[in-house]
Amino acid sequence: MGWASTEKTALVDTLRRADPEAPTLCAGWDVRRLLAHLVQREQDLPGVVVDGVQGAQPGQEPRLGRLVDAARTPEGYAALVERFVAGPPRWSPLSWASDQVNLVEYVIHHEDVRRAQAGAVPRDLPLSEARQVWRQTPLLARLRVRRSPVGVVLALPGGERKVVRAGDDPVVLTGEPVELALWTSGRRTAARVEVSGPPASVQAFQTWVASV
Repeated sequence: MGWASTEKTALVDTLRRADPEAPTLCAGWDVRRLLAHLVQREQDLPGVVVDGVQGAQPGQEPRLGRLVDAARTPEGYAALVERFVAGPPRWSPLSWASDQVNLVEYVIHHEDVRRAQAGAVPRDLPLSEARQVWRQTPLLARLRVRRSPVGVVLALPGGERKVVRAGDDPVVLTGEPVELALWTSGRRTAARVEVSGPPASVQAFQTWVASV
């Protein structure tokens, strides 16, 4: 059993205990809609494409909305949780390559549910799971900062670094693996990440971040 499976078990436990109508860090999505997204992602990829092509605002996705509507009752919500537990079909890469394609997704969405609630604090992940998140986060970061006006480096508090955008006088984003994953996926206000570097670079980077 890989770390994605472990994280999914923890996420399912959180989803079962959560208020389906509670907010999440995803704008326009309550817990019920975030759960529906997880199910749609694994079991209805055509629906993901349709909603993406239509460009609906968060909270108004038509295909996703069908899953949400079916989960309006406690019984419907519980059934949707069980669909998520069942997972994708065996032929799907989301099944046989789960650690590579699901771990960071599960971690981020788990924190979407947790950190939208008052008083939430970072979890202490097993060291091996945190290391796996650290290994996978640079790919996500490279996609997010590819248009940054300055170089960008990810750094752990202990000093290990990874360049995600080359450039002179880069900014350095320092934090634990989960915090960096949250920051680079757009959850900046909830992530405990320090941005440092030459003042001009930091200013240019922060201005760019605020515009995207």
